[in-house]
Amino acid sequence: MAAGEQEADATGHEPRRRPRDGGGTGDVIGAGDARDAGDTHDAIDAAWLRRATPARLFVGRAGTSYRTASLLALRADHAAARDAVADALDLDRPDLAALDMVPATTTATSRTDYLRRPDLGRRLAPAARATIAERCPPGADFQVAVGDGLSATAVHRQVPMMLPGLLAGAAARGWRVGRPIAIHQCRVGVLNDLGELLDPRITVLLIGERPGLATAESLSAYLAYRPRPGHTDADRNLISNIHEAGIPAPRAVPRILDLAAALLAAGRGGVTVKESVTALE
Repeated sequence: MAAGEQEADATGHEPRRRPRDGGGTGDVIGAGDARDAGDTHDAIDAAWLRRATPARLFVGRAGTSYRTASLLALRADHAAARDAVADALDLDRPDLAALDMVPATTTATSRTDYLRRPDLGRRLAPAARATIAERCPPGADFQVAVGDGLSATAVHRQVPMMLPGLLAGAAARGWRVGRPIAIHQCRVGVLNDLGELLDPRITVLLIGERPGLATAESLSAYLAYRPRPGHTDADRNLISNIHEAGIPAPRAVPRILDLAAALLAAGRGGVTVKESVTALE
């Protein structure tokens, strides 16, 4: 065999040489490696798939790295996620201040404590319990609380579009509506303290979800029927992924109200009560 020639591989395909950084050729790439080498991957027309999901699929590459635009977008989304976790819930924003929520805190005294000690975010601080008991009437049919959770950004974005509709919709159904509460350094388990303190029939907690690289603005709505100490997620119901590219806020409001009505009709909450099929269509 002449110098510089290469024998065909077992598939009968002629191998290619891997370009070196400075040009020329280097290691031989067999036909079995071709699918990992580049051309077909970048040529796939997957625009329909990219429209269906925010996941990073078929983004292309430059050599073995992301393209510059993809890398910059990844870094920007990562920074937004980190900021969402670190940001504080700002109740002085005009759109949140207009909602007249009672401010409260948990026993987590700082964001660091909140992140390191999830248990501290599940209990109301003694001063917060006193404030809530003084300013919020007990025994409501429908009590809403708002918690920063892991994304104050989600609360800032979604709650002003949801809370007025939730309160008005609950009142239109003839339910006694409690005064909304805003809780700093909040975990889902705080529902149990609220239930013990105010004895509402239904408590809804709107809480910021853990941000990801797809969005930092996603909110969850946890619903609890007569929550009490010792209740777990198995005793709660959840509508999650509330954000513009998931379940838009205007669509989430009637779903939350309908699910609350289902819990009231069943006289219980948790895994045995499901959303209706029509709500999911």
